[in-house]
Order: sequence, then structure tokens, then C-alpha cells
Amino acid sequence: MPFQKVQTEKLSIAVVKQIELLILRGILQPGERLPAERELAERLGVSRPSLREAISELQDQGLLTAKAGSGIYVAEVLGSAFSPALVRLFSSHEEAVFDFLAFRCDLEGLAAARAARLGSDSDLKVVQAIFDKMQAAHARNATQEEAQLDAQFHMAIIEASHNVVMLHMMRSMYDLLQQGVFYNRQMMFHQHTTRGAILDQHRAINSALQARDPDAARDAIHQHLHYVQRCMEDHQKALRNEAIAQQRLQHETGQV
Repeated sequence: MPFQKVQTEKLSIAVVKQIELLILRGILQPGERLPAERELAERLGVSRPSLREAISELQDQGLLTAKAGSGIYVAEVLGSAFSPALVRLFSSHEEAVFDFLAFRCDLEGLAAARAARLGSDSDLKVVQAIFDKMQAAHARNATQEEAQLDAQFHMAIIEASHNVVMLHMMRSMYDLLQQGVFYNRQMMFHQHTTRGAILDQHRAINSALQARDPDAARDAIHQHLHYVQRCMEDHQKALRNEAIAQQRLQHETGQV
């Protein structure tokens, strides 16, 4: 008969599974510090030896890491998504920028449609709260904060799609974006007209999500990223044109 004795699960295994799920679902993020041992044991309702056993297992898996005198942290697991050699390739060839934008357009369009359909009310409240902060930063002309909130807004949509594979893939991509590997996000906020247009596009995305309209949310994402692509193309053309103009100026003025 295909029956086995029921065995009570060890507390340390239950702790491992809970922390694994928190990392998998993106709730605990790379680099985030766990609470101190006593506090964490109390929150989980387990003994400190059981907690230590679970932490040790998660460290062996490469999901947690210890920093001397500092504590236990979620490991930087996203760093393994792209090798240093591939990152250097991305940063040195401009065609990677447009491939990155095309990739984002496809996946984020899908994520926005899923978020409109599957996101919880709390998910959409997070998106709304971030958009409200974007509007406030825009009004203060706080371009650096506005750019950071832009990234948070898009990640909140990915999170609201509730697809853990997409979540970790896009977090890895956004990590490179924030490092300036693909392009400098601040460049997008230099002109007031561009900043205003981008805010309006995010407003359209947010409105579609709050209305739970998957098609409108997907279309709004596509329109926004196509606009970003046009801005990038115009920026690169302007840089090339300026280089040519400098050559002409040097020639006319007799500069070497």
C-alpha cells in the first residue's frame, strides 16, 4: 500500500521554507538584513537553536550570508544573472540599450496586464502611493528622487503581476539599469517637457491599473517605453551631431 507514517516537520525546516518563500516572492530582497537572532526567533515562535540550524541551512544554499559584527543578510543572488563579461558588453554597445527597451516593453506590457487582472487591492495601493510620490517629486523639481521613484513604480507593477520568475528577472535587469549599464536614467529628466510627458505616461499607466483594464495597462506601458526609445534615439543623434559640429568648428578656426 502506498502509505507512509506521518512525520512532524522539524521546526528548523519550517523556518527554512518560510524564509525561502519570502525571498522567492521578493518580500525579502538582496542585501536586506534579517532581524537580530532573539527578535527573529520570537517572531517565528521557535527556539534560537532551531533558528540557527535554519540559518545555517540557508547559508549553505547561498540564500543568506553572514557579515562579521553586522548580522545575517539576504545574499546578493541577483548578481549571478549576468556575468561581468556580459555586463561589460552591455555597457559598451549601444544596440544593447534598444534590445533592453524592447525586452522591457514585451515583459512589462505582460506584467501590467497581469497586474490589472490579478493584482490585489493592496498591490494597486502600492502603485498608487508611489505615483503620488512621483507627482510630489515632480512638483519640487527633484529629478533624482523622481528617477528613483520611476524605477520603483515599474517594479511595483512587476510585483503586482505575481509571477516570481518575472519578478527576479526584472529585478536583475533594473539593478543594471540603476547602475547606468544601459543608460543614465537622469538623462531622461533633463528637459522639463520630457519630464512632464513621462509623468503623464505614468499617470496613464496608473489609471489603467486602478481601473483594472488589462488592455489599457499594456498599451500604456508600450506607449511609454516607445517614447523612452525615441528620446534615447534623439539623444544619441544629438551626441553624434555635436561631434561632427565640433570637427567643423575646429576646421574653420584652424584648431588641431
